[in-house]
Amino acid sequence: MSLEKLAGEIKAMAEAEAGKVTDEAEAEAKIILEGAADQVTEYRDSAISRAEKMSGQISVESIAAARQKNQKRLLVAHRAELDATWDEVVSQVGSANLKGRQKMLNSLIKQAKSESGTGMILRPVTLDRKALNKGSSGFKMGEDVEGLGGFVLESSDGSVTMDYRFEGRLREAWEASLGEVSNILFGE
Repeated sequence: MSLEKLAGEIKAMAEAEAGKVTDEAEAEAKIILEGAADQVTEYRDSAISRAEKMSGQISVESIAAARQKNQKRLLVAHRAELDATWDEVVSQVGSANLKGRQKMLNSLIKQAKSESGTGMILRPVTLDRKALNKGSSGFKMGEDVEGLGGFVLESSDGSVTMDYRFEGRLREAWEASLGEVSNILFGE
């Protein structure tokens, strides 16, 4: 064999071997690319799924927060309306022009006479002093007390006090009927 022929054979073998290595490398590169594409698809799908889940959770939380904020505003508005209603009721009860005021005072005097002992001092609310002077038989008149109306009975030594002022009765009536008042005001 000649050297040229041997060199040609070596060259041919080397080219065949290089072609084989190139084909294997291309096949391996194709497998790697397909694997990478699959991983990218998997990562992308996972990221999209997490983003959609997070978006749904944020949406639910946002709606819940908005509802809670609306409920709080509604409660604050209800509270303000109830306070305004209470203030209006107090204003009316504390007015000298309250319809039935004398009748209420007479009823309280009657109740006080049946519940109290002798020697009690009647301490009227300033607004009702004149009206109570007329119907307070059996009680000595004392100094005025603060209030919307009515009076306080006090023993001569100050150890016993019985409150017949409008505020306490009004507060009891308000608390007893608060549900009904809310229903009237808010339809609840």
